[in-house]
Amino acid sequence: MPGCHFKHQRLTISHSLNKRLTQDVQQVFAPDGSLSRHIKGYSCRVQQQTMATRVSETLQKGDNLVVEAGTGVGKTYAYLVPALLSGKQIIVSTGSKNLQEQLFFKDLPALLNILGIRPKVALLKGRSNYLCQHLMAKQLSGVEVTDGKILDDLLRIDQWASQTVDGDIGSLYAVPENSPAIPLVVSSKESCIGKACDHYEACFTRKARSKALDAKIIVVNHHLFFADRILKETGFAELLPDSDVVIFDEAHLLPDIAVTYFGQQLSFKSLVRLLERFNELYRTQMADSPQIGAMTARCHTQLLHWQGLLFASEERDWRRLLGDKALMEAAWSLVSELTAYRTMLLGYLGRNEAFDDGVEKFDALLSKLTVFIQCDNPDSAYSIEYGYQYLTLRIAPIKVAKECQSLFSPDVSWIFTSATLQINRDLSLFTKALGLDKTSANTNRGTNSSTHTTTHTTILDSPFDYARQSLFCVPRHLATVTSQERAARQLVEVAVKAINAAKGRTFMLFTSHRMLNLVAVMLQGRVDYPLLVQGQAGKQTLLKKYRQLGNAVLLGTGAFWEGVDVRGKLLSCVIIDKLPFVSPDDNLYKARADGVQREGKDPFMELSLPQAVISLNQGVGRLIRDEKDRGVLILCDNRIVNRPYGQAFINSLPHMHRTRDLYRAVSFLQQID
Repeated sequence: MPGCHFKHQRLTISHSLNKRLTQDVQQVFAPDGSLSRHIKGYSCRVQQQTMATRVSETLQKGDNLVVEAGTGVGKTYAYLVPALLSGKQIIVSTGSKNLQEQLFFKDLPALLNILGIRPKVALLKGRSNYLCQHLMAKQLSGVEVTDGKILDDLLRIDQWASQTVDGDIGSLYAVPENSPAIPLVVSSKESCIGKACDHYEACFTRKARSKALDAKIIVVNHHLFFADRILKETGFAELLPDSDVVIFDEAHLLPDIAVTYFGQQLSFKSLVRLLERFNELYRTQMADSPQIGAMTARCHTQLLHWQGLLFASEERDWRRLLGDKALMEAAWSLVSELTAYRTMLLGYLGRNEAFDDGVEKFDALLSKLTVFIQCDNPDSAYSIEYGYQYLTLRIAPIKVAKECQSLFSPDVSWIFTSATLQINRDLSLFTKALGLDKTSANTNRGTNSSTHTTTHTTILDSPFDYARQSLFCVPRHLATVTSQERAARQLVEVAVKAINAAKGRTFMLFTSHRMLNLVAVMLQGRVDYPLLVQGQAGKQTLLKKYRQLGNAVLLGTGAFWEGVDVRGKLLSCVIIDKLPFVSPDDNLYKARADGVQREGKDPFMELSLPQAVISLNQGVGRLIRDEKDRGVLILCDNRIVNRPYGQAFINSLPHMHRTRDLYRAVSFLQQID
């Protein structure tokens, strides 16, 4: 049987190649391997070797892998080395632009040089990260901009635009990152006119996507990945290729991101921009159709009227507003007006390509608005998010496991990793949330044999000696207080002692902006070290200043709980105000809690506690970033020691020495040189 002999030979060769990949990977991480020879001070870590081996085995078998790799394991190299040596097409997705850029500009070039290989690599970000030449030209026409400061920033951006190769706003330093000029000139789905654009061939967004389609290794972020995947599911244009492997770093963020993308959202800003676009087309190219101008103005007025009613209510849960007669009458009147407007627009199709494109986008937005107002899905949360000028309507599903299971197709290997995935040494909460606990059928590429995709899980503890390097303190005599002012005063008394002992060099992490602001005011004049408060500047600006000062105290909320790497003596103390439980008034949490209760389960144990454990782990992870680091973690919440559920937090944290004696913590800090 020649065919059987050929098939057997092919499987033997495949097995041989797979075995060789594992051997090559292990050699790279060996004490005398490539990394040791090229990286000064490289230390061979058993956990890193184990993770790299598991990743290479996963790539060979076509299975899935979920791996928690504690701080210091070196997970980036542990997944990049097998990925690069496999020769497969790989998408690496990160949770933040900072990590995305670190991977692309630092880690990947270093590894490619060490391994001596030259695959094509590409960095792809979401639209809003790229300059739109069409919008740039439009703004500089002087039609819309009257503010002198904004115009000055636009001129600086235009000068940068003539020099940039990729149009990535991340490399724009000529204007502040929060400049109001930037949103006016970055690419957006609503403003894009496709091939009708005069700048189509030079378009930075289009060129970045073209480069990604041709690359072997593509670095993206989670939001872009999900947006692309959802587009593919609905049959629209593809941004990313169908790769062999997808690796998610900072995977703990995926369940919440999945909720966003499997739900719906409608920004009033997008709707207003689209109406303004129709009005501009009427004035410049369709002046013989006054009906467009008149109806556009009417729709714009009614839209802002309804938005004004919502802003006046300040209610975030849409279901609670369904009984408001005046607001609901305004809502359905708006839908009626927009529906009539859509019918009118359809009558002008074919006259202008940009107009036709706008009608298609308007139709999609009107559909989203109608679905939101109807509010007829009991398995979703309907919420209103209030921005500075415009609001956003959101529909979020309570569970996304079934959707994720279909999204994570079995003909791709999926690898999920983070420093914080487990609860009580168990990864099942994460795998269940994404539907990874189900075994799915898989037909191997290039063969007719049917196998099954299995999800393997691994927990790899940090190689750091936390018992020697750190101390975890929950101070005694913390009173249970109901007022935030009293809680803030109590926190400040603890913080002053710790900050002085640490000579500054402290992060204070908060669960609310209100508490942060209260403590920031109270700390003024109580410590002799610089205070850097979230909101004074952008995140990266504050971190840069913190490093430069060398003795600062940084106060931050969620943005600083993760994705921050400050090593050495610069960060000796992390103070956390309380356990980071989600607010029981959070709209999505309430909807999820109702669903859990219908199943006869406890929402606190199923939802609130696991989320808080993951969040606390992220905050704790800021403290020890290197085997030479030393530091103290202070948690000003005695529930972790006097409530039964506190053990779940302790079991999931690194093995630090624990104390209730604040003076012992102060003494530890004073000994850090």
